[in-house]
Amino acid sequence: MTTTIKRPVEVLELDRVTIRFAGDSGDGMQLTGTQFTRTAAVFGNDISTLPDFPAEIRAPAGSLPGVSGFQLSFSSSDIHTPGDQPDVLVAMNPAALKSNLGDLPPGGALIVNEDAFTPGNLNKVGYASNPLVDGSLSSWNLFAIPIGALNSRALEGLGLTSKQVDLTKNFFALGLMFWLYERSMEPTIKWIDDKFGKRPVIAESNRRALKAGYAFGETTEMFHTTYRVPAAHLPPGTYRNITGNEAAALGFVVAGQKAGRNLFYGSYPITPASDILHQLATYKNFGVKTFQAEDEIAAIGSAIGASYGGALGMTGTSGPGIALKSEAINLAVMVELPLIVIDVQRAGPSTGMPTKTEQADLLQVLYGRNGDSPIAVVAPATPAECFDLAFEAVRLALKYMTPVVYLSDAFLATGAEPWRLPDVDSLADISVANRTERAGFHPYDRDPVTLARPWAVPGTAGLEHRIGGLEKADISGNVSYDPDNHHLMQTLRAAKIAGIANDIPDLEVFGPAQGDLMILGWGSTYGSIRSAVERLQADGHAVAHAHLRHLNPFPNNTGAVLAGYRRVLIPELNLGQLLLLIRARYLVDAVGYDRVRGKPFRIAEIVAEAERLLAEN
Repeated sequence: MTTTIKRPVEVLELDRVTIRFAGDSGDGMQLTGTQFTRTAAVFGNDISTLPDFPAEIRAPAGSLPGVSGFQLSFSSSDIHTPGDQPDVLVAMNPAALKSNLGDLPPGGALIVNEDAFTPGNLNKVGYASNPLVDGSLSSWNLFAIPIGALNSRALEGLGLTSKQVDLTKNFFALGLMFWLYERSMEPTIKWIDDKFGKRPVIAESNRRALKAGYAFGETTEMFHTTYRVPAAHLPPGTYRNITGNEAAALGFVVAGQKAGRNLFYGSYPITPASDILHQLATYKNFGVKTFQAEDEIAAIGSAIGASYGGALGMTGTSGPGIALKSEAINLAVMVELPLIVIDVQRAGPSTGMPTKTEQADLLQVLYGRNGDSPIAVVAPATPAECFDLAFEAVRLALKYMTPVVYLSDAFLATGAEPWRLPDVDSLADISVANRTERAGFHPYDRDPVTLARPWAVPGTAGLEHRIGGLEKADISGNVSYDPDNHHLMQTLRAAKIAGIANDIPDLEVFGPAQGDLMILGWGSTYGSIRSAVERLQADGHAVAHAHLRHLNPFPNNTGAVLAGYRRVLIPELNLGQLLLLIRARYLVDAVGYDRVRGKPFRIAEIVAEAERLLAEN
């Protein structure tokens, strides 16, 4: 009988740790990162994640295009980003090492599966010699571990094929990281039991791999220190770990319930929006109907039809799909029906980099249609906020009888953070009644405050009316080619959207109301900007941060806020789209800081640009 000897090791307490798991697309790095994230969330840490998917569906094994990564940061205090750089890089093969090593600072921990560093794998990525032995990694704390061999030994006797054994080595790495950072294996073991309960051998293989990795940490002489990150002091409440797409789906479901409407979602699968379709399809018990259409045009056509029939019509896509949906969005503008259009942005143009993030669809959703075609646009700033802005999009669409674009992006959609479950009973009733009274009905009569027209669904006796893309006569809704009527209807539709500004919160300022620099952002740049401003304020700079959640219309006080600062800096993951709008609308000599690399901003980048502007002042 073998006795496991637990060595005494030093325990070092840290406030924050950032880990990046990287390997082949078949190595299970997304699953590994997700399981560590869930365990950190159960422990009570604040967390932020950055999954990095390969764009190639079936890239050759061991190649650079096939590298998949997952970065997570967990902390004992409030954090806003998944970290600028990893403290630890877990590289499962040479391709993962080569494509990620540049982000690991000198002195960082480098845990490598040495079994994968074969001549063939080294040649695939252009290594002339083995970096594990040629001294080129001397700037890092290298831990070369035969993960494949150790994992294979742990699974002996289960009768698995070599491929099945290889598929579990990610759990060996996960078990080792659980030991290194004093995390319990129990949440993951429970997940394994739930996931593979009907396949006992597969469940046992994953449990063994996980425990073998943990036991290796306990017994090896490699590691002399373990690390402890205490729980964060989050506001009281019930929390769950949630991605932006998951939060958005829940927000739309709850909004449908609060509106008293069945939710219809017509969509064509596209990365990174597809998860919303997958999530909504699981909520049939809440009156949710999902439809996977044959193309983007059919998807939005079905959603408009659902709204015409009295349901909450929704469709979702990414930038290339918005291009295809533009004509139908215009139809919804003309007939003035509520419609939610989800755009989870990705790097373009064309197919671009479909698994990477970008913010370059702002001008497209505002102006990418023929004629003057105003619609409301909202944009969440964090994964958890995706719930709130989904609810807000539905509220505005119903109240103002208009299409609303919900503008997310790949970073928000796939990233995760703790989300405090809201008290659903305290959320506002956003229901809007259908018109049923025949007396005095006119299809384009308007509410004097919102300018919304009545919503009369088909089959309501005496409320028959025309619907379609031709211009409507004011009040009657008859087809009209009168030039003065066309001008009137255009101005009414524009005024309806502009009036939403009186129904949304003012732009909030983090920091002094006046100062040397305002950093203005929107969407997923929130975390990097907020963290940068906190650093700048700690250094004594008069710097503030404001973040737009409503992009059309802007909050009423936006101009007044910007006027309080000597300079305005606008970081964007595009080539200056919000910058263009702000300069045109408010005549502010704002400065853009633009990066389109398919990655979120690093905090240090924004700090450096802000310090450059402050030095000019």
